[in-house]
Order: sequence, then C-alpha cells, then structure tokens
Amino acid sequence: MSVNPASNRTTSRRALLGLAAAGLGTLGLASCSTESTDLGKQAKDGSGKGYIAGDGTVAEYAGDDRSAPVEFSAKTFDGETIDASKLTNKVTVLNFWYAACAPCRTEAPTLKKLSEEFKSQGVEFIGVNIRDEKAAAEAFDTTFGLTYPSIRDLDGGVLLSLTQYVPPQAVPTTLVLDSERRITARVLGVAEEGTLRALIKTALTGTK
Repeated sequence: MSVNPASNRTTSRRALLGLAAAGLGTLGLASCSTESTDLGKQAKDGSGKGYIAGDGTVAEYAGDDRSAPVEFSAKTFDGETIDASKLTNKVTVLNFWYAACAPCRTEAPTLKKLSEEFKSQGVEFIGVNIRDEKAAAEAFDTTFGLTYPSIRDLDGGVLLSLTQYVPPQAVPTTLVLDSERRITARVLGVAEEGTLRALIKTALTGTK
C-alpha cells in the first residue's frame, strides 16, 4: 500500500505548531508518560503508556516521487556531529524512536539484525531519538545490543526537516534513503524484518 505524503502535510504542520507551543517534553501525541524519573528503568520497562502508534503503512517512492536530498545536521549522544551531506553514496536507514515506546522495543531486534546484515554493503543505520536523555537512550541500546549511533533530537530539528514524511504522532517511523540521500521508502509503525530488508535491497539496487 502506497501513500502520498503530501496529503499529510497540513496535519503534520499543525501538529508541529502544537509541538513548538507545548514543547517536546509535554506533547502527548508523540510520547509516552514521563512520570518515572528512573531513566534506566524507563528504557527497560517500555510500557508505552500514552503512546499512539503509526498506522502500519509502508510507502515506496520512485523517480520523481522521491524527495529532494535530505538535509540535516545534529549531534549523537556521544557528541559526534552527523551531517546528512556525509551520507551521499551510501544507503541509509533513519529510525525515529524513544526508549519508553513499546513498538520501538518490538522492532529493535529487527533493526539490530539488519544493521549487522547490511553493514558489509555499506548501509548505515542512524537512530533519531526524539525525547530521551542520554541515560535512557544508552540503557535501550544496551538492552537490545544496538551499536549504530542515535541523534539526540530533543529540539525537533531533524523531525522538522522531514515533517513531510514523518508525522510527529507516528513513532516509530523508519525511512530508507538512497545513495543520493532521497527517501525511497517509509514505514509508519513497527518495521517488519522481511519488509525492511526488501526496502533496503531496493535502495541498494536503485530500482523499484
């Protein structure tokens, strides 16, 4: 099933205006409750309280339907700067997540497996964490054995740059970028292993 991301543009922009007004930490649509102050426990429990899931849609884009090259610059939790311009000439998987999101926990083993499977082919996985402090993010990575970096996007800069494709209320969302940094596919909700593998292979071959 394919969807036109332009149809969600107005809704996404309205949601982002609400996000700017209320602040990322208080936006209920895109987040779980932050009642617990134990960030490590939050990452391990993943109760998903207050979570609103994506609709499970998988969309693929070919030719002129693909986005312009993605542009962003942000820091990882270790302070490393990731600039989208450095992603040229490689296939990249961007996964939007946060530690207490139950579906994010569901798909984490798949992301780990595929990041290792495609590493030899130069595919780069990058997480985009929209709400956690370092302790929660690191606890999540340790729990699931994730070794690829995550951008700390608490100010919503990366999310805003991709709002046409990533509705703020739909986390997790996974994007696949081709070697020209154009979006070739999007998964709203949990990324299933077979589906994401096929989308990555499509981006690697440059065909649909």
